[in-house]
Amino acid sequence: MIRIVKLTFNPERRQDFLDLIVRYKAQILSYPGCQGVVFLNDQTKTNVFFTYSHWDHHECLEAYRTSDLFLEVWSQVKPWFAEKPEAWSLDGLDI
Repeated sequence: MIRIVKLTFNPERRQDFLDLIVRYKAQILSYPGCQGVVFLNDQTKTNVFFTYSHWDHHECLEAYRTSDLFLEVWSQVKPWFAEKPEAWSLDGLDI
């Protein structure tokens, strides 16, 4: 399962988000069921980021989203948003 999340931050919080990624990336990657996560930054709107994560299945993602780790990270970034985050959960097609 692939999860893509678009995060638009207030421009003055850009570096705060980058610092947060450095601090938490290893913990997120080691969460059960997480097969990988990539952090992407828009080329023209530098306050817009995307996360692209791969999970074993939906239940693993939901366990992460209710974990203490997620709540700790989310409580820090939530006040920094300039826009409401957008998220997509996607399945690969075997065609």
